Amino acid sequence: MTPLPPQYQWLHKVNGLPRTIAECINLHGVQEVVGKGSNKTIIGWRDELNQAGAKISGFSDDDIPWCGLFSAIVAYRRMNRAEEVVKNPLWARNWLNYGTKSKTAMLGDVLVFSRGNGGHVGFYVAEDNACYHVFGGNQSNRVSITRIAKNRLLGVRSPQYATIPKGVKQYRVAPSGSISTNEA
Repeated sequence: MTPLPPQYQWLHKVNGLPRTIAECINLHGVQEVVGKGSNKTIIGWRDELNQAGAKISGFSDDDIPWCGLFSAIVAYRRMNRAEEVVKNPLWARNWLNYGTKSKTAMLGDVLVFSRGNGGHVGFYVAEDNACYHVFGGNQSNRVSITRIAKNRLLGVRSPQYATIPKGVKQYRVAPSGSISTNEA
């Protein structure tokens, strides 16, 4: 785990932090191997999910877009249940089938964005007037928090909770950092 950037250190103080965000924090900084070879941790997520019964096919190298794989390992580890992972999770837009549809994004929710003809998926951390602050994989080739324009949002999906954690709510933050236009 790499320390969170200063502007997101407040996450460590959230009372009732959702498990999705706790897992994201544990994985923060995992980075793909650019060029030949793959990060064994990222490939290990595929293997862990397959062993648990969440079918991951077509992923053999971390040069393949892996935001959906990251979302799958986080969703799986949230409850240690393969049923938490959507069918064909490598396709970001398939995450529009996760959990329950929500009109308002809150901490730990899945956010699905357009990205050309494809998509991008990650987890809501906070928002400013123009952007969502998204914890995701394959953002600048690593697990990080990045700003993504709100006008790219395709949908918000909330995990199903037995009891909603206290920290699950909207968070407003100051805009800081550049706006991502092509997560990879």
